Amino acid sequence: MKTLNIIGAGRVGRTLASLWEEKRTFTIQDVLDHTPQGAVSAVAFIGDGRAVNRLQDMRAADAWMLTPPDSAIAACCEQLAQSGLLTPGDVVFHCSGTLASAVLAPAVACGALAASVHPLKSFADPRDAVHSFAGTYCTADGERAALDLLRPAFERIGARVSEIDPRFKTIYHAASVIVCNYLTALLETGLRSYEKAGLTRDAALKMMEPLVRETVDNVFKLGTVKALTGPIARGDHAVVARQLEALSAWDAHAAEIYKTLGVVALQLARAQGEADVEALERLRVLLDAGS
Repeated sequence: MKTLNIIGAGRVGRTLASLWEEKRTFTIQDVLDHTPQGAVSAVAFIGDGRAVNRLQDMRAADAWMLTPPDSAIAACCEQLAQSGLLTPGDVVFHCSGTLASAVLAPAVACGALAASVHPLKSFADPRDAVHSFAGTYCTADGERAALDLLRPAFERIGARVSEIDPRFKTIYHAASVIVCNYLTALLETGLRSYEKAGLTRDAALKMMEPLVRETVDNVFKLGTVKALTGPIARGDHAVVARQLEALSAWDAHAAEIYKTLGVVALQLARAQGEADVEALERLRVLLDAGS
């Protein structure tokens, strides 16, 4: 098996290493963390490897996984490149969702092969992540020879790997924020609107749940175009105008969210091709007003 060294043994690093040790994918060799205790804890969690205190204590390896905080990856790679430990053909990779493999340029200058593989998953609890990792979608970019090693390694532990355009990786990561974090924020805006109408928060949550779940199910079953319903899908200018006026009088931020997402909904309504074209144009003018 190929040997793997780990620099930055946080939740992602120790989760992946534990899975690879279990599946006998890599021989886990040396583990370095920002504290000696962190390295010892990681080795205990992984079930294999040797905790080291300094970069200079690490041995040569076939692959190097850099999983410190994103802000430290570039400096970490630079230190590794200057250490003299890398040899041509070594694979150096990170698992950041925001950085492309290009951040590993110092390693490439030493003859190493660089890549990035980002698991689209929460690693809040590494023990839970180990048990639930199978089926996780991952995005990858980097040199072909590096991905030829890493893709099967990730697939062996149950990952579903797709390659991504590294020029737009920040937009990819922003997409994850939109569909996860901002969905939560959007539902909070809806909750506040229900409360304004006199409902208790608990009652609003109970009322929202079936509607939200049915909508999400329809998106994944039918696609966003067919899943769209409501006044914009119908081209109902009067309803949209009244709602926008009421929101503007109460909460400018809620009104702005309504307008911004209304523009996207209008695009979906046009794609549906069911509403009157002139009605949709009147809605466009309404939603663009004041923008």
